[in-house]
Amino acid sequence: MVMCGGTMARIELLAPVDGVLVPLEQVPDPVFAERMVGDGVSIDPLNEVLTAPCAGTVTQLHKAGHAVTLTGPEGVEVLLHIGLDTVALKGEGFRPQVSEGQTVGAGDPLIAFDADHLATHAKSLLTQMVVTNADRTSALIPAKGAVRAGTDVALTLDFGAARAEAEAGGERVVSQAILIPNPTGLHARPAAVLANMAKRFKAKVLLQRGDDQANAKSVVSIMGLNLEQGAKVVLVAEGPDAAAAVAALEPELAGGLGDEGTAPAPAPATTEIAAAAAPIPKPRSDDPRLLVGVSASPGLVVGRVFQLRRKEIEIPELGGEPFAERNRLADAVEHARIQLEALQAELHAQADPAKAAIFAAHQELLDDPGLIDVAHSAIAKGKSAEFAWREAYTQQAARLAALPNELLAARANDLRDVGLRVLGILTGQPIEAPQLPPDTVLIAEDLTPSDTASLDRGRVLGFCTVGGGATSHVAILARAVDLPAVAGIEPRALDIADGTMVVVDGARGTLRIDPDEAEIERIRSTRERAAARREVDLAAAHEQAATTDGHRIMTVANVGGVADAREAVRLGGEGVGLLRSEFLFLERATAPSEDEQARIYQEIADALEGRPLIVRTLDVGGDKPLPYLPLPKEENPFLGVRGVRLAIDRPEILRTQIRAILRVRGCTRLGLMFPMVSALDEIRSLRSVVEEERDKLQRTEPVEVGIMVEVPSAAIMARQFAAEVDFFSVGTNDLTQYTLAMDRGHPKLASKADAMNPAVLRLIAQTVEGAHAHGKWVGVCGGIASDIQAVPILVGLGVDEFSVSVPALPRVKAAIRTYSLDQCKDLAATALAQDHAAAVRALVPLDF
Repeated sequence: MVMCGGTMARIELLAPVDGVLVPLEQVPDPVFAERMVGDGVSIDPLNEVLTAPCAGTVTQLHKAGHAVTLTGPEGVEVLLHIGLDTVALKGEGFRPQVSEGQTVGAGDPLIAFDADHLATHAKSLLTQMVVTNADRTSALIPAKGAVRAGTDVALTLDFGAARAEAEAGGERVVSQAILIPNPTGLHARPAAVLANMAKRFKAKVLLQRGDDQANAKSVVSIMGLNLEQGAKVVLVAEGPDAAAAVAALEPELAGGLGDEGTAPAPAPATTEIAAAAAPIPKPRSDDPRLLVGVSASPGLVVGRVFQLRRKEIEIPELGGEPFAERNRLADAVEHARIQLEALQAELHAQADPAKAAIFAAHQELLDDPGLIDVAHSAIAKGKSAEFAWREAYTQQAARLAALPNELLAARANDLRDVGLRVLGILTGQPIEAPQLPPDTVLIAEDLTPSDTASLDRGRVLGFCTVGGGATSHVAILARAVDLPAVAGIEPRALDIADGTMVVVDGARGTLRIDPDEAEIERIRSTRERAAARREVDLAAAHEQAATTDGHRIMTVANVGGVADAREAVRLGGEGVGLLRSEFLFLERATAPSEDEQARIYQEIADALEGRPLIVRTLDVGGDKPLPYLPLPKEENPFLGVRGVRLAIDRPEILRTQIRAILRVRGCTRLGLMFPMVSALDEIRSLRSVVEEERDKLQRTEPVEVGIMVEVPSAAIMARQFAAEVDFFSVGTNDLTQYTLAMDRGHPKLASKADAMNPAVLRLIAQTVEGAHAHGKWVGVCGGIASDIQAVPILVGLGVDEFSVSVPALPRVKAAIRTYSLDQCKDLAATALAQDHAAAVRALVPLDF
């Protein structure tokens, strides 16, 4: 039903099936729950015929028969999607009653479906009615309760304010003419500032000079305009916040975007505009030749800069027949899948399963039905396959990048990598590796995992990126090949001329420009000493880790799979102190079964050849969503239902994992470790679950139960916790974050979020004191355990076990052998008396 009056209009969409309405955010599929496709409602169906919610035209009928799109009054586009993940059924259980281009009336049958078949073969029967162009409305008002198809209103669309804004000409805004004030033109650094500011707005933002235009959200596109000082440009914005975008960007662009030697930007006209504008980045170091970022991969190298800048792929917006465009996209996706399979096979042949796993995850992204649905929806609106695909993957990548969890936000780059691979195939312009000179230090706005995996290690010594973080797949790949890397580097790095001599310090997360000859010689000498020391450490890797006076320290590894476990044994690891079980649960549509988990845990135990194994149970929450574990959105997921809180609230996945771990045999010591424990009742509840499952399995071998110390309350109450658990393992990454209230992945705060802060060290000391009072042992599995400067201090605090990154095993064991226990205790006491982390680090100078 359409109701109009003057400039006001409302559209009522009838229920497409009988059933009970469910809020969209409760749908166990992030594509719908996070409104990636559009806004609307979900219905738990009670009948087996999908009907039209309004009169309109069938603009798209999915070839799998599970979804249909109608274009109705006011140009409203309504996607009707039966069930979840039903595209995988390939048409089984669906009988379309209409064809594309057909006109239908409200209540007309669209698709008949077999509810019994879907109930046993699909993830869920929940049926979604989503308005894909909801941005044209002022409000969507869902009904509640039970509804009948073709009779009851399920969703009301209000067009009042949206129509008034459109008639007022608010959708497209053009700025006043702006003269570029920058002395050297709009070069890389100010272009990066403009692009980052423009990305804050939903509107499409263009920078126009005469007849030439550039995407203001792309550094490369902006630089392609070659804007010199005095060039006249205008900003053009189209979209819901176009006016706010122009108002925020115009004064900053006119003021030079904070570029050195340029007059500062004039103050915005209103406080609202000032709030919308992003602050101009300032240097993070007083030394103009030193640029600061975040450590992504340790190492120290001297090389010459090569700026990696990609030309933006030109694509047509409008396409041909939707059927033909969908086929083109399907062919390109299949071609990309074949490429990824070949790449995985090559990496497995090179005995590099860790890299292969990353590209296996990329292959999973290709099969994401939500991504395909978004692209198909755009194609149905007349867009080309290229344009539709780019919109789909960039939209989802932007949503991932905005997540508060560092690990998940880093996956946005993986999605862009997959997207670019398919886009290159569609356009016939595949992304090709550049020809790099020897001794290259690569600098880029960002790199994809494909870029990193294909780097020529004979020519590339290291790299720095403006984007990314320490947990990205790019960083993981860099560490896997021992390639020094810095992420989150200051944007002015993009201005460094090709061929400039630089020093990359991956461990400290810095880039030094134009080092003098003495400094270069010092670094080269340091690298030679470090290489020689690594050989010595490796030769002694299988010797025990004990202080000079015989105090024994257990040295084990943090691993994420079977390959890591084998490598840990090769490098002298005495077991596994942290098996991150998340690798089994992430990037898949369903939870792993008990048998699958038990098999992999046993393979890891077998690789350890009887050595100890401690498995950390799954740590997820509102910041780490899983498609098969729907969670309500939380304002602050880091302080919400996550870790053991979720495990206790949703015990089915936890019990399955506990049973799988308890089936492991052949370890001298098997342990379960629970993350994010903050209260005694939590561990008591979890321990009772372990005992119940142990009794059911009739396991007689001992199993240790411990907790991660990641929040201050667990450290402060260690004495009470010690009466309930068998061991503690300090996760210093999160403990530092929660103690100092600093995101460890934040480019501006990372250097301050240091686990060597005396406040964090005091919490570790408190944990040790409480544990030892009850005869329980304490390990450290966070990043500080692999930090050579921290080793003697942690030994002096009484830490019993170091669980370190696999490559660090020989070096950490060697460091322990360097000190006496008394020396370590003296260092620890002095460290606790310091004022800040830098003062603590100064107590243990690096010997390289």
